[in-house]
Amino acid sequence: MMTRSVYCKKYQQEMEGLETPPYPGAKGQEIFDNVSKQAWEEWLAHQTMIINERSLNLMDPETRKYLTEQMDKFFANEDFEQAEGYVAPNKD
Repeated sequence: MMTRSVYCKKYQQEMEGLETPPYPGAKGQEIFDNVSKQAWEEWLAHQTMIINERSLNLMDPETRKYLTEQMDKFFANEDFEQAEGYVAPNKD
């Protein structure tokens, strides 16, 4: 199977893309078209840390809105919420 490549907006380069949109609708399609598989997996891990640390309730629409905002910032390389005690891996 051919892997798709996308121009990843987080890493600003051609990278392997997701096999399917991560969720339905325009947002899922936007991620599918503009976010690499690596960046998406990094976001999922980061999102899990935020959810666990803040004990967020995913049934709450405000929580989902907050996470979507954080996700957009994450992929745009803007300042996003770091988990307390989280230290970015050293890029040596």
